[in-house]
Amino acid sequence: MILWKIRNTLSRSYLKGWFDYHFAQLIGSKLGAVYFLGTLSLKANRRGKFEDYGVVGYRVVTTEFVNHLSTCLQGTTTRFTTYKYHALGTGTGDEAVGDTALGTEITDGSPARGVGSQEAGASANIYKSISAAITMDASLAITEHGLLSAAYGDTDELMDRTKFAAINVVSGDTITPTYQLTATAGG
Repeated sequence: MILWKIRNTLSRSYLKGWFDYHFAQLIGSKLGAVYFLGTLSLKANRRGKFEDYGVVGYRVVTTEFVNHLSTCLQGTTTRFTTYKYHALGTGTGDEAVGDTALGTEITDGSPARGVGSQEAGASANIYKSISAAITMDASLAITEHGLLSAAYGDTDELMDRTKFAAINVVSGDTITPTYQLTATAGG
């Protein structure tokens, strides 16, 4: 586990996300700027051994989600409460704000998206979703997570995509993602 955490922490994706996250907090607090900050934490039960990976990534809130937020505020859609579906994947490409899906989502013959709770985090300005445990039915190297607005289909929208160092799983192992989105007030 320690080697995994070192490998993940030293990855370009994690370091960029960590820097962006903390820089946004610093600048936002000093200038009163509004910002969104996403974090992903993972827990796993691998072959009967419980492992807490802690925060595995900081980012990426997508353009698709921000556009949907604007649409909701305009009153043209109200599907805002549907962002609770946790997907896992094996894609290796870096996250980008323009992402509309995971790189390689596990779908064919593998676990379904986990349905997450929807609640406040440590304070009222934090949206938190804790997924039901997602059970693997094959040996895989899980490398990415996404929070989406539908169980499956053409109507799903991606709120956030996070890439992390591979977590190797076998059939029967479970992963439980926790996603938090912090939104600040300011101006």
